Amino acid sequence: MKFKNLLIASLLLFVVAMSAFAVGGKDGGADMIKVGWFGALTGDQAVWGNNEYNTVKMLFEEINAAGGVTVGGKTYGLQVIGYDNKGDAQEAVNVVRRLTSQDKVVAILGPNASGNAIPIAPILEAAKVPDIATVATNPKVTVLDGKVKPYNFRVCFIDPYQGAVAAGYAYEVLGARKAAVLYDVSDDYSQGLREFFIENFKKNGGTIVADESFKSGDVDFRPQLSKIKAQNPDIIFMPYFFKEVALSANQARELGMTQVLMGGDGWPSEQLISMGGAAVEGCYFVNHLDYDDPDVQDYKARYLKKYGVETELNGYLVHDAVLMLKDALERAGEPTGEAIAKALESTNIKGITGTIRINPATHNPEGKDAAILKIVSGKYVFQQKYAAK
Repeated sequence: MKFKNLLIASLLLFVVAMSAFAVGGKDGGADMIKVGWFGALTGDQAVWGNNEYNTVKMLFEEINAAGGVTVGGKTYGLQVIGYDNKGDAQEAVNVVRRLTSQDKVVAILGPNASGNAIPIAPILEAAKVPDIATVATNPKVTVLDGKVKPYNFRVCFIDPYQGAVAAGYAYEVLGARKAAVLYDVSDDYSQGLREFFIENFKKNGGTIVADESFKSGDVDFRPQLSKIKAQNPDIIFMPYFFKEVALSANQARELGMTQVLMGGDGWPSEQLISMGGAAVEGCYFVNHLDYDDPDVQDYKARYLKKYGVETELNGYLVHDAVLMLKDALERAGEPTGEAIAKALESTNIKGITGTIRINPATHNPEGKDAAILKIVSGKYVFQQKYAAK
């Protein structure tokens, strides 16, 4: 009897846990369109995953409260079904398979990481379910060997552009002529951004004096930093995520390195400021938006009021991914993955991160401005919009 009671209790806990991952069911009697989301709800990138997932839940609640979406003359509510992939590529494959085959979603939002977005393409194609990645910037997310992946889309600009922006700003605005690079050799995002920074910095007339790597999970960067220090670069480009940025920046300063550090959109998080402290003061990174832009203030305020914390970068991008999906649904004619994917190819909307025009040949947004931000007195301070040449 005790075993039976424990089994029943365990099953109840499982049901409660799973129900926490869904918003909706029936909304005022309206039929629900199931939409998937996945990302890191645990692990080093959980701060971003939870921010994304919370934003999707908030926006779906607001859309449903405002009357839902009309598809082919019929009104529907939106229901999100989310899973934690722990920031792991294999788990990304597993949860996308579950969302498409078990949960029968018609579209998926996320993930933020290129390494998790790239391997899910075959599952999306087999199920004919489109995915809108949020901050996954590697070109291979949507295009492979010159061929567009039919069900992979994204809302962010891509690494070739981001790398060109970082290189151009470093050379033209900051006056750097010698650059060093430290990157994560095991991460698709970091590898791609490194490649395009080096290519464009050289094209501008600069010299790469050091190119050092580490692997995800490393915590001691002193050997690589010591080699970089010996080359005395003007700037050090660090195309990886905030935790490793904070660790490596602190170690660089401990070694007496005073160079300006620069990175990409993997940097911005409140945790970078708290972990990096003085080591990241005066450093620069490429971002998708200016946090003080009037267009983002309403969303920031609504998120803060609902959840009691400030939004992260991922929230802004998934906000616009939701707008993309809603627009595509309303033009699709029917709530099926194939119809939604076709509609996504002609997206042309105004989001809070800028105008989003999807190129059907690449499934990438074109013409989105990049923002350069500087860390000043523990705050992210907008410097300028910068377009790569």
